[in-house]
Amino acid sequence: MKKLAKIKYLPNNFQVIEPGDYVECAVSGKRINIENLTYWNVELQEAYFSYKEAFIKREEIIKK
Repeated sequence: MKKLAKIKYLPNNFQVIEPGDYVECAVSGKRINIENLTYWNVELQEAYFSYKEAFIKREEIIKK
């Protein structure tokens, strides 16, 4: 069974707090396998499935 990981997002990498197989995208809710985790926001401590979700989140922040 796949397990949700807890991650601390750092500039240029991340630290696994609780081991698991995946994290969830903060925008779409899609599962992201740890080995495929590429996009995240250090300040918000959020992961994104792809550059598209990261862009959507960035646009939301700019509008506020």
